[in-house]
Formats: sequence, structure tokens, C-alpha cells
Amino acid sequence: MKLDRKGRDVLTELTNVVKIGMISFAHGHAAGFYRQLRMLPGVKVAGIADENRARVEPYLQEDAEIRYFADYRELLSSGCDAVVICSENVHHAEVTISAAEAGKHVLCEKPLGLNVEEMEQMVAACEKNGVRLMTAFPCRFLPAVVQAKAAIDRGEIGEVVGVKGSNRGTMPGGWFIDPALSGGGALLDHSVHVMDLLNWMLDSPVTEVYAEAATLFHEIPVDDAGILHVKFANGAFASIDTSWSRTKSFPYWGDVTMEIVGTNGLLTVDAFGQKSEVYSDERMKAQWSHWGDDMNRSLVKAFIDAIRNNREVPITGKDGLRSAAVAAAAYESVRRGEPVTLDESGRVKA
Repeated sequence: MKLDRKGRDVLTELTNVVKIGMISFAHGHAAGFYRQLRMLPGVKVAGIADENRARVEPYLQEDAEIRYFADYRELLSSGCDAVVICSENVHHAEVTISAAEAGKHVLCEKPLGLNVEEMEQMVAACEKNGVRLMTAFPCRFLPAVVQAKAAIDRGEIGEVVGVKGSNRGTMPGGWFIDPALSGGGALLDHSVHVMDLLNWMLDSPVTEVYAEAATLFHEIPVDDAGILHVKFANGAFASIDTSWSRTKSFPYWGDVTMEIVGTNGLLTVDAFGQKSEVYSDERMKAQWSHWGDDMNRSLVKAFIDAIRNNREVPITGKDGLRSAAVAAAAYESVRRGEPVTLDESGRVKA
């Protein structure tokens, strides 16, 4: 028996190979997922589907055994076990449902969908066809976040009454600022990560949403600034800064932070706080070099482990629905100019 450094049976894992198909590299996270999948024992990236071959050509050149498909439907017929979807937001529902009907497990980039109706269809399709649907929320695996969740569960700060959070980043450009492909701007793109963490930590439905959004930092056709306020059924409330306010000269792409106030204490979370400061004449700006655990590796490993062991994924499609439903409600709040209330399904009440 050959064991790896963690004592796992390498031969057993390699003879139980999970074949992964990657659908679209439109989202920048696709490259990170691809790298981590390639390093996992017992995992093979068998195919890549992307209508833009030039975008994925560098990855195809790395391994001649990876098949290329211009049409993702052909990849679904190629014999893979599961797919990773990193397409433009507007295509998530269609591709996920097609994958489910083809019997493929799905890891889908956030936001899971653009409205409650299509996300319910995605979840239902996967349940009907007996496949797993996982939402790509890698922040759940960051050490600071894991430790904060454990401290809350132990009751170390009492009952959580309020949270001040942020997910500020650099404006991504490209299809992210095309509302026909993205479905929204910063309020959508940068609310769902922290909302997922809050849903996970508080385990209480959101009952009310109020949001403000504007285009303040760039000349683009979508919002690049937003403040989201939510109330939970258990009485807690939270606010999240969701802006694309980080300039090109900022040392890092963005942040994920939370100040969690409890009846007996306070927790401060800086999810990407494991970093070194780098000063380079080549870049002519200070940079933060993250040295902590790779959240993408933990995410894709959890997906593979769930498939291999036939168990539920840790971040389900319903989890993705809960967070994206709040983002959808936020845009309705902006449209109405007032708070909106949510029903049990996450829909905005009339």
C-alpha cells in the first residue's frame, strides 16, 4: 500500500478517478479551480468547454489529454462525472440544469442565479436527477472564518445581535459590467460571499432587506458601490459594504471582513489577514502576498470528497439560493427606495 504524507491510500484514490469537465473560463476563479483540481490525487480534468478557445488554449497546451469542446453540451456527453461552471452569471441556470439532466454533479460559481425562480429550478433539477449541486463559496474554508463560526457555536460571544461586514474589491471590467451577462454590478457580485457566511453562522432566515446602490468610482453601466442592510428572523441585523472601490494601486484585490457583535463579546474577522507586505520596484507599488491556506483547494477538495463518498456537499444549491435571493431583494429595495420584506422562500413580498 502506498500512502501519501497524510496517510491516505494513493492507489485506491487513483483507481477511483473522478473525471471533471470545466464549463467556461469566463470567470477569473476558473483558473484557480483548474490548478487545484489538477493537483488533487484521483482527479482528472477530462475536458474544457468554452466558446472562446483562445481563452482556454494555455490550459489545453498543458495536457494533451484534456479535450476541448466549443459547445458545453458536447462535454456533457463525453463521460465526465461532474462539471465546474464558471460562465457569465446569466448562463448559470441553463448550464446547471443541462448538466443535471445529463447526470453530472455540479460546482457552480457564485452567484448561483439571478432570481429565486431560476435558482429553484436549478436545485429541483439536481434533486430530480440525483446529482449534487454545490455553490462556490470558498470563503467558508478560510481559517479566520472557520474559527469565528466555531466560537459562535460555542457561545463565546453570546447571542449575535449585529454584524458589520465588507467585501470590497477592484472593479473587474469585462462581462461583469455588462448587465445583460452579469445581471447586476457590485451589489450582486460582492454581497453574496458575506451573506453566505452570515446565513451559515446565524442559521436564521432573512426577513427584511434595505439597500443603496450607485455608480461612484467608474464610468460603467452598472453599480460599483452599495450598502446592504439585512434583518434576520432571530432579531440580528447586519450591514455589508459591497463596493468595487479598490483602486489599481491598492495592495490587494479586496477584502472580506466582519465585526460580529454578541451579547457577551465581539469577534473581528479579517478573512485574508494572513499576508506579507511586498515592496517591488518592478510593480512600483506595495503588495500584499497572501500566505494562508488556499481556499480554492479546500473548496474543490470538498466537492470531490462529496462525490467520491456519495454524501451531501457542504455548501448546497439551497445555500447559494439563500444568499443570491438577498442580492435580488437588494436591487428591488433600490428600485422601490425602501426596505422590502422576504417570504420563507426568499421572494420579495408585494
